[in-house]
Amino acid sequence: MKNIKYLLLRRVTQFTLLFLYFGANAYGWHLLEGTFGASKLFGIIPLADPYTVIQVVASGFILGADVLLGALIITLFYMVVGGRAFCSWVCPINLVTDLANWLRRKLKLDKEEVNYRFLKRRTRYWLMALGIIVSAVVGVASFELVSPITIMQRGIIFGFGAGASVVIAIFLFDLFGVKNGWCGHLCPLGATYSIIGAKSIIRVEHNHTNCTNCMDCKVVCPENQVLHMIHKESISVTDGECTNCGRCIDVCNDDALKFNINSFLKKSDK
Repeated sequence: MKNIKYLLLRRVTQFTLLFLYFGANAYGWHLLEGTFGASKLFGIIPLADPYTVIQVVASGFILGADVLLGALIITLFYMVVGGRAFCSWVCPINLVTDLANWLRRKLKLDKEEVNYRFLKRRTRYWLMALGIIVSAVVGVASFELVSPITIMQRGIIFGFGAGASVVIAIFLFDLFGVKNGWCGHLCPLGATYSIIGAKSIIRVEHNHTNCTNCMDCKVVCPENQVLHMIHKESISVTDGECTNCGRCIDVCNDDALKFNINSFLKKSDK
């Protein structure tokens, strides 16, 4: 169980959230209702995805104070726990991409040196900016019209139709195309949360004295470039692109990785 502790916690979190959204629609529950774009917690507390709000503002719509407050709450939350924790602990597409990449490892399809020749991780930042620009031009939140996150959530709640093809396409792209292709290279939401969580408080910390350089952590990490310090130095992961998924901690048999409070906070206490 030690090797899948955080994986199990993430799955429980993801399925619980989907169950609550389903219950809100099917049974009128008020624990969590709405979508990942805009929700209400306990029927009172507004929650809103910052990237969705930015697109809506860019499109020319005037938002209510509750939506802006919801975006602020979510932004502050992920600034603390790690911006891309949304990607690994909340986003339902993570279920699809994790499965694809698990199969990819089992089938030994990894060819990292080929993938990076034609698709860079910074592509997601260009797509993030493009989504905002297109929203301003067409007058509607453009990414929300094609967002696989929204498509999958609606599919789980209302049933999949043609939208299932988008989810299948992402699965096949990650399996046979680029390793961690969608989440690691294309998703504009991931880019947004990378920026939000660039200085987050909760970080993965590396202890090089325990590290045996087995590289198991880099094999399972969806953003393995953030683990540049492995077997080199003791330092916390400082890159906002880390999803705080905990898989590197799960698979580390050397106890060289763990979650901890960001080192700059420790220094300020001395």
